[in-house]
Amino acid sequence: MATNANTALGSIVLVHGGFVDGSGWEDTYRILKKDGYRVSIVQNPTTTLADDVAATKRVIAEQRGPVILVGHSYGGVVITEAGNNPGIAGLVYIAAFAPDRGESVAALIKDVPPGAPVPPILPPQEGFLALDKLKFAASFAADVAPEKAEFMANSQVPWGVDALNGAVTEPAWKAKPSWYLVATDDRMIPPAAQRAMSKRAGSSVVEVKGSHAVYVSQPEAVAELIRKAAKSLWMK
Repeated sequence: MATNANTALGSIVLVHGGFVDGSGWEDTYRILKKDGYRVSIVQNPTTTLADDVAATKRVIAEQRGPVILVGHSYGGVVITEAGNNPGIAGLVYIAAFAPDRGESVAALIKDVPPGAPVPPILPPQEGFLALDKLKFAASFAADVAPEKAEFMANSQVPWGVDALNGAVTEPAWKAKPSWYLVATDDRMIPPAAQRAMSKRAGSSVVEVKGSHAVYVSQPEAVAELIRKAAKSLWMK
């Protein structure tokens, strides 16, 4: 798609979740850049929610014009808190947590519905969590090429227990428009939970047949939802 002046009215900031880093956004980044959007990627330390929100706000401060925040998985918690920044025009959740006031990832996952898949999270080590490497692909990245899924498993970023327990103070989705991509084959966040959170947030929803790592396996579908958000916000 050729660059269009109307697609450059704002910026897009991509926020990753737990166990991974920002490199998983590379293909989505390339697609959106080719479309003419300004795109930045946050490298969260995933130590505490406060640290991750601070890292996101630093990237927001560098942007020109209004910003669309995009969060995957735990990144949804980060954008829900950081999205209260006055420069944020909208939020896009990609198979992500969308907490309400006072909720954390820990609170949202404590009551797993009967029959729902249980993420293979290992016991914490020195305050950090990891996924069982042998079960990573099946749970997190079932539709990612095996070699890449293996690399993701072996290059995990430790996820702080304090980040897991970080509670949102004021959910930005109550004041900002939002979009949500439900990954229907997700074995980390049950699709039913994704649908419930997106409905509560009043998000515009699309469903894509994909794993939790849908942002890696299907970057075009992810980019398309971000485009829809951008067109709705910037091309009225």
